[in-house]
Amino acid sequence: MDGKPEMQTEARCWIGAAMRRREDIALTTGRGRFVDDIQPEGCLYLEFFRSPVACGTITELMLDDAREAEGVVAVFGRDDLEICGEAAINRLIEGAPAQIPLSVLAGPRVSHLGQPIAAVVATSRLLARDAAELIQAGIEEEESTADPIPTVRWQQGKAEAILSAAPLRVPARMDHALVAPMALEPRAALAQYDGARLEVFLSTQTPFRARDDIARVLGLDMDRVHVTAPDVGGAFGGKASIYPEDLMVCFAARALSAPVKWSAQRSDEFLAATQGRGAATAAKLALDDEGRMLALTADLEFQTGAWMPYSAYAPPRNAGRMLPGPYLVPDVDIRLSVRPTAQAPVGIYRGAGRPEAVMLMERLADKAARALDLDPLELRRRNLIPASAMPYRTPTGEIYDSGDLAGLLDRLEEVTDYAALRARQAERRAAGEICGLGLALYIEPCGMGWETAKVELCPDGSFRADTGSSAQGQGRETAVAQIVAETLFTTPDRVQVGEGDTDHLPNAIGALASRSTAIGGSAMLLACGKLLVTLRQAAADLAGIELEQVQPGVGGLLLGNRLVDWPRLAADLAQAGRLPAAAEETYTAKGEAWASGAVLAEVAIDPDTGVPTVEGITWVDDAGRIVNPLLVEGQLLGGMAQGLGHALMERVVYDAEGQLLTGSLMDYAVPRASDMPRQIRLEKRSTPSPANEIGAKGVGEAGCIGIPPAVVNAIQDALGPHSGRELHPPLTSERIWRALHSLED
Repeated sequence: MDGKPEMQTEARCWIGAAMRRREDIALTTGRGRFVDDIQPEGCLYLEFFRSPVACGTITELMLDDAREAEGVVAVFGRDDLEICGEAAINRLIEGAPAQIPLSVLAGPRVSHLGQPIAAVVATSRLLARDAAELIQAGIEEEESTADPIPTVRWQQGKAEAILSAAPLRVPARMDHALVAPMALEPRAALAQYDGARLEVFLSTQTPFRARDDIARVLGLDMDRVHVTAPDVGGAFGGKASIYPEDLMVCFAARALSAPVKWSAQRSDEFLAATQGRGAATAAKLALDDEGRMLALTADLEFQTGAWMPYSAYAPPRNAGRMLPGPYLVPDVDIRLSVRPTAQAPVGIYRGAGRPEAVMLMERLADKAARALDLDPLELRRRNLIPASAMPYRTPTGEIYDSGDLAGLLDRLEEVTDYAALRARQAERRAAGEICGLGLALYIEPCGMGWETAKVELCPDGSFRADTGSSAQGQGRETAVAQIVAETLFTTPDRVQVGEGDTDHLPNAIGALASRSTAIGGSAMLLACGKLLVTLRQAAADLAGIELEQVQPGVGGLLLGNRLVDWPRLAADLAQAGRLPAAAEETYTAKGEAWASGAVLAEVAIDPDTGVPTVEGITWVDDAGRIVNPLLVEGQLLGGMAQGLGHALMERVVYDAEGQLLTGSLMDYAVPRASDMPRQIRLEKRSTPSPANEIGAKGVGEAGCIGIPPAVVNAIQDALGPHSGRELHPPLTSERIWRALHSLED
């Protein structure tokens, strides 16, 4: 083997470096490749006739006019489909009620407004839409009779008895509106069938799960289905499961032996995509005279909608198991029920049950502080789980892996000059201003289980890394390249990253539950370690030396004091017939990482209009070991925006007949740039997680978890001298104005 003499020098630390996102060059110059950009020759277009009512029995379905319309190739009703199986539902909760699977096309009953009843395939999108409008259906409307079904109870100690005897009992109730995930790119699906294999392009965050569901429902062997998720313009949990529309596109492509595409309009997303939140939560907290928490009882009721996506049970399970959060509460009694409704399905949405639990606990903490005339920060400090207790087993049986909750509060108090803030608030109030400060402290689970990775030395000496953690805008390609570059002593520009393709790995989970860096990144780290051993052994074999004489060097391998760089090694291995050289890893995390954080929100309210202004957010976050601080900052700010939407404005509304009143962006409010806080301060504290190889914790959902309760607490604090009414999110200007003027909603 030839190699230039070079002594090893210090390698650059890529993990922890603030690298700019390499994905952005293509995306910001119009070179992104989304599902709707893919245009196979002879592509046909599919559109749906959807149920105009919420619940009922189909008595007649008239398809003939649509079949005879210009450009129409086929029209499908439920009877035209051969269903071979059901899409999977993850039964996360033991003893959960009977699962409600999706129907590709409705029949003989419709279960929610907007449910697909028939599908039209035509030579153009507009012709397909025109033909779908010719379909008529007779539907005998019915009342939905679904009742809440108790599913699980977490109980430790004698919470009810302690509550009855406690010196102080504080109640709280928080009802959450349904919200829409609102990804920038609506859902889309494209499929083509060559008689042997079904090629599917989906805007999804779980391509492998989609592959399995498509194969099961269509009755195909799994290796006959290939799913690719190209560029995906956001997901937030709303693209974590297969949908009826996805499956219908696959049915049509197989039946017609032609490419078939469907792309949702925004109205389709409001009508039929999964929604989030929508829980009704209530709790009582018992405290002693010193403000120490003694016991907690809670009743949580979650909706599932008319059918269950894969992770339908994740939000209720998360909310129940997370209580009582960061606080030492020895006795708990938490009751959970799940209620099907005649509405669009409810699934995971950024946070998935975590925001509901934290909001409830943080409202209890603020109300207890007010009742005891204690500062809210002091009450929290008296009840924190100490860092010395980590790992800590909670009353619901969860294990907090690590964290310094007191350190978070201390840092928040320090950087905000909290005492001065309170003094300034008193001055402003004395001058007639309506202003408030709100605190929130949280600890949140960041995913369990396994993920896959593969890394390979390419013939030119670069590396190819495939991750099972798919990307929807998080900067996954950049982060993976950093992990590979540091572990294999190369540079990120020499790492090609692949994701979202079921042909590149045998199996994978995808992107959800804030798990991709912690678990997917750990899988990549271990795969790189395996490959490094393989390459060292190959180099030793070619040089006729022992493995121990070959060590990593900057840009290659050191054979004694001689560096053989990666291109030279790749050429030598190719000549010896030892390429490709690759390693795969299926990594299962040792436990669940728990991220944490503390937030302080500053809010002012216009007394004439009730309009709230978030003047400032200070946020101390602990996401464990950080791979790229720029990516973390982006995730925090994006989650903050969505958290503000939940707290202040977003709400899906149905009328008494089940008709959707918020079916467009004219009626459904989402945060704009002008709604972001005037001042944002982000602070980091890192306690590495022992639950995974990288030491990372989740960060993607934190903004939806910590920001809403801080903002709600700040608004309630501002209203305190004027109104004692408990407001439920979203805290719109109208609701705030009515509370100020003692008017009922």
